Amino acid sequence: MRRFFALALVAITTACSSADAAPDAVLAQATTTDPDLPTVLVYKSPTCGCCNGWVEHMEAAGFVVDARNTTDLMTVKRDGGVPPQMSSCHTAIIDGYVVEGHVPAEQVKQLLAKRPEVAGIAVPGMPIGSPGMEGANPQPYQVLSFTHAGEPAVFSNVDPR
Repeated sequence: MRRFFALALVAITTACSSADAAPDAVLAQATTTDPDLPTVLVYKSPTCGCCNGWVEHMEAAGFVVDARNTTDLMTVKRDGGVPPQMSSCHTAIIDGYVVEGHVPAEQVKQLLAKRPEVAGIAVPGMPIGSPGMEGANPQPYQVLSFTHAGEPAVFSNVDPR
């Protein structure tokens, strides 16, 4: 798992030092991001619209997001230590934590503020009403934490209604 996080750190460092962004894009990003928040490195399928919705949700909450398309998400999840029962459609690395699936930005910010001894947090599956999965009849769901040994616990309850 250390190798995974080391690779993620290299990827974030490379992305942050890239000079390929257009000046207008850099200016727009600078006016909407929170400099106190870490960069989100998210691995997702190139064809997943709900993953793009989650990326937009995180950007609207002030995060800079480096979205990477991949066709091998299972390797990313395995290397990140995501328990199979916590799996969803995308996996993010944020300041040393794994964030799996449609976790609301508010819970990610709580994770970063509290810094609990967990490997990460997840919203298993793709519940209607979670960020990126908005739609009719949203339902309450749980954000779960998981340890490096894969032990789950309730991190928070979310009711998007």
